[in-house]
Amino acid sequence: MKIGDKVRFLSEVGEGRVVGFQGKDIALVEDADGFEIPMQIKELVVVQTDEYNIPMPQQRQKKTEETPHDKSDVAVPYRGKTTASEIKGGDILNVYLAYVPVDIKQVSTTPFETYLVNDSNYYLYFTYANIENQSSMVRSQGLIEPNTKMLLDRFEKSQLNDLERVAVQLIAFKDGKPYVLKPAVGVELRIDVVKFYKLHTFQENDFFEEPALLYDIVRNDQPAKQLYVSADDVKQALLQKKDVQPARKPVQKKEERNAVLEVDLHINALLDNTHGLSNADMLQYQLKKFVEVMEQYKHQQGKRIVFIHGKGEGVLRKAVLDELRRKYPRCKWQDASFQEYGFGATQVTIHL
Repeated sequence: MKIGDKVRFLSEVGEGRVVGFQGKDIALVEDADGFEIPMQIKELVVVQTDEYNIPMPQQRQKKTEETPHDKSDVAVPYRGKTTASEIKGGDILNVYLAYVPVDIKQVSTTPFETYLVNDSNYYLYFTYANIENQSSMVRSQGLIEPNTKMLLDRFEKSQLNDLERVAVQLIAFKDGKPYVLKPAVGVELRIDVVKFYKLHTFQENDFFEEPALLYDIVRNDQPAKQLYVSADDVKQALLQKKDVQPARKPVQKKEERNAVLEVDLHINALLDNTHGLSNADMLQYQLKKFVEVMEQYKHQQGKRIVFIHGKGEGVLRKAVLDELRRKYPRCKWQDASFQEYGFGATQVTIHL
């Protein structure tokens, strides 16, 4: 943090520009009305800097040695990690956005901290912003070192709705050594604010001593998929769905070798629309399908076919049996399994 930076207050509403310092812990912030307000540095987050270039790693290290910073300005090695040397497997980018409750025992009321976790051997230039409609507002930006985590933001429960859509942009590089070039990353996430009210949402992890909620930004070099779907996208999908005509239901189930063939003779399984058909018309159509199936399989000795006609008043069942007696007297028939079909099906065994 330096003179000229635009900052936002973490513990109250408001923002301003840094115009000076009192010691190492207090910054003088000029608000929109021109008043200078002394604020603790740890209660501020930089949202915009007046420098065009962000300091390179060597410059940042030198600055850190000269001027102590609060944890919101410095990348901190996470559990078991160190920035002194590269980590095996760290040339594959893995980056996460983490939300950590300040007091996990008071999850319904506690403030939360937002961290960027860089689980890789790359330096990352980053921006973290919240999105409302088509505009974005940067909440934090800077440089994070390899294999570290950095505090980006602190917010109250009342600010959750402002963070429902967030975006993270990254540029990866190594300092002073050759490296594999990584594409720039831009990921937009939909944050499920309901999860912040549930204790089990926050899980044990490798990066924090306390439970945290982690979102993938990059996993194994692959940016996270876009999770936000706009209202226009939903509307378009619904309109396309209306234009798709439902497929006609199959008359018979897929046949497996030596399996019993099932044929559903219910009229709604045969026709999509029965408008204008009398009961007699529908019965004739059902019998027509019955005969088509029998003709198709009448030369397959021992073939078993189950015709599902339903119990109802027994009209269709009687008509099927009459057709069997009249056209296929050599075939055998019986009631199908009661356990599978109740009293609504007849099994026919083909005999030549």
